[in-house]
Amino acid sequence: MIINEYRVINNCTEAEYQVAQLYATALASEENTGGGEGVEVIKNEPYEKEDGEKGQYTYKIFRLASRVPAIVKAVAPAGALDLYEEAWNAYPYCKTVLKNGYMKDAFSIVYETLHVDGSRGEIDNALNISKDLLKKRNVIIIDVAHDKINPKDYKAEEDPKLYHSEKTGRGPLTDPDWQKKCEPVMTCYKLVYIEFKWFGIQGKVESFLARTIHTLFTKFHRQLFCWTDKWYGMTIEDIRALEEKIKEDLDKKRNEGELPANTLED
Repeated sequence: MIINEYRVINNCTEAEYQVAQLYATALASEENTGGGEGVEVIKNEPYEKEDGEKGQYTYKIFRLASRVPAIVKAVAPAGALDLYEEAWNAYPYCKTVLKNGYMKDAFSIVYETLHVDGSRGEIDNALNISKDLLKKRNVIIIDVAHDKINPKDYKAEEDPKLYHSEKTGRGPLTDPDWQKKCEPVMTCYKLVYIEFKWFGIQGKVESFLARTIHTLFTKFHRQLFCWTDKWYGMTIEDIRALEEKIKEDLDKKRNEGELPANTLED
């Protein structure tokens, strides 16, 4: 098992991020759907647990066969590469569980996220995990403006070093020390547990998944910042209406068009 804690510092408030995250998630789902693959939203509804926790529950199927390591595709049967995602969004705390029907308990990606207003990534144990898990944890600070990304993923309109928000005046994030200076600021503390129990390829696949998650988090938060003028001022009610519309669009796109271009192979 790999345990990574990704800390993503953002130039927005915690309250703004709640809307921004949902907006960017909806658009990213649309971007990665087509040609028989992509995201299918099965459930998107409020929930309440016995302990009083309330939030939004989502259940999605990711049909992304073209994005898994070639070594896995070579040995896994057709249809076994779908991922099933359950998420409990009790913002500012969220938990997401990814599983695979074919591998059952032999594969899982679990991540817990805490969103902290005013934080610049300095909290050592934001999710309050045990000392034993802390020893195994790797901390990775993501700089959305200056971390290297794959050239095939680069878009000038999604470059925080170039983007300036007309509505908020934020950006471009050209200063190498922007994370220490920007206002407003918040941090997403994302603790990710990656487990792939398949003899002979476990280490290779877990490392591949960790790199892929790092790439996805980086790209997602670059987009989130560069879409500031699109989500700024939206309400949660606006977001729910957008999600419903995009769900209908996803159902159509998934069964037509070409595969998304940015497939991930290793």
